[in-house]
Amino acid sequence: MTTSSASPLKAKAIVTGHTRGLGAALAETLLARGFAVLGVSRTRHASLASRFGGALEEAEVDLADSGQLAQWLAGECLPRFLRDTQQALLINNAGTVQPVGPGSTQASVDVARAVALNVGAPLMFASAFATASTHVPDRRIAHVSSGAARSAYAGWSVYCATKAALDHHARAVALDNEPGLRIASVAPGVIDTDMQAEIRGTDEARFPLRERFTQLKADGQLSTPADAAHKFVDYLLSDAFGQTAAADVRMLGQ
Repeated sequence: MTTSSASPLKAKAIVTGHTRGLGAALAETLLARGFAVLGVSRTRHASLASRFGGALEEAEVDLADSGQLAQWLAGECLPRFLRDTQQALLINNAGTVQPVGPGSTQASVDVARAVALNVGAPLMFASAFATASTHVPDRRIAHVSSGAARSAYAGWSVYCATKAALDHHARAVALDNEPGLRIASVAPGVIDTDMQAEIRGTDEARFPLRERFTQLKADGQLSTPADAAHKFVDYLLSDAFGQTAAADVRMLGQ
């Protein structure tokens, strides 16, 4: 798998949910490789701006608020950021595992928020990015997917369904064959993040597989966010990216 090099002035990336976990590691990895990064989250990152200066832009947007996001996407921030760019990346990373539990325990408002954040925001971003980047010769969209998109788990009906939606969106967009646009929905593996801690803290009655994830942590089987981000970015920048619409970094090279 070959990886393309990036010019500091001509390569740009948008990362949603860039303030913690995998998103923060993805933003840091891209900045370290010379990309200008636009991070979009409800808050700003505590330290990236001081470390990377003007290479990082940040926009404070509640990605689960579809109206607020639509208003922001209709503005000039995205087209301005992508101006004079030779390579443009979009990583739809922001997401939530909630609500966890059988359908009878799920509040409608929590389901709606999860669908807005996990599906609505990535699809809205993908459309706006495709429109704003028509002048860019190399443009790539990566949805952060999950093994839960491809296997059903008790207690995760909403999470499984929303991640599966991203996989199928990537398959359909790939069939559009838009010039210069590659897309894939990529499962990054099991990562030691706040989301994993949240899963391990869930009542087993709501999530019967909790012990499996507790054991992965105990056995040291979780990837660090930094390691996962490096593998994810390596794949995103490789010639192989986009050849498979639904990919898993754990299966690359096999």
